[in-house]
Amino acid sequence: MSEQKDRMLRGDWYLDAPELMEERQRCQRMLDRFNATGADDDAERRRILEDLFAEFGPGASVLPRFQCSYGPQISVGANSFVNNDALFMDDAVITIGDDVRIGPRAQLLTALHPMEEHERRRAGWERTAPITIGDNAWLGGGVIVCPGVTIGENTVIGAGSVVIRDIPDHVFAAGNPARIIRRL
Repeated sequence: MSEQKDRMLRGDWYLDAPELMEERQRCQRMLDRFNATGADDDAERRRILEDLFAEFGPGASVLPRFQCSYGPQISVGANSFVNNDALFMDDAVITIGDDVRIGPRAQLLTALHPMEEHERRRAGWERTAPITIGDNAWLGGGVIVCPGVTIGENTVIGAGSVVIRDIPDHVFAAGNPARIIRRL
């Protein structure tokens, strides 16, 4: 494993490297096949995702078009469902529990970039923080989950929300930034 990949997986500051570019290209080739499957070819989509993801639980389903960065940092639990046009930027681990529902055009984004201009300019440094979605959670359409966020079990995130901090179990949260509206 290259030093930059090791740093990426640890959540340290890292730079892009040839090994990372090759892994993203491998992922994109697999996703090209996944996204080109016929409407009735659930078995082929499952086979591709079982090869791509760290875990793809029984009864789980992801609809095309789906995009991710690498694939092996993603775990999807049993009976979970990811609707059309989802983007999982899996530079860090993304863990989706069992029985989760994720609406269309949701984005799970694990990459962080420096805020200070002199650190950000041209060098390309970034780091990562994992995302965890608890069992039986539901993310409405267009939800954006930011790096380092955990969404609790049995929690609902309203459509179009931007989740920038952890959300506990058994609540409904919505807005930009998402805030807890009520307990469930």
